[in-house]
Amino acid sequence: MALWTLLVWLAVGAVAGILARKIMGGASPFGLIGDAILGLAGGVVGGYLMALAGLGNTAGGLIATIVTATIGAVILVWLTRFLKK
Repeated sequence: MALWTLLVWLAVGAVAGILARKIMGGASPFGLIGDAILGLAGGVVGGYLMALAGLGNTAGGLIATIVTATIGAVILVWLTRFLKK
């Protein structure tokens, strides 16, 4: 994997994680690194769910990738809050 690709993935993950925290509200206990990890994991979850919905092979570019990762990250935030209760 090229260094450039890794940096783009980290940037997308960070943006998605920050957006998910803003959407769901609450404090970010792990800071920017935790938000980036949450966004990267959200990208995996969002990509899987989009593929299940038949929307996985669309060429939406960077914005679509950020939206997909944010949706997945929001789902992960909601799931962790639900399981903590």
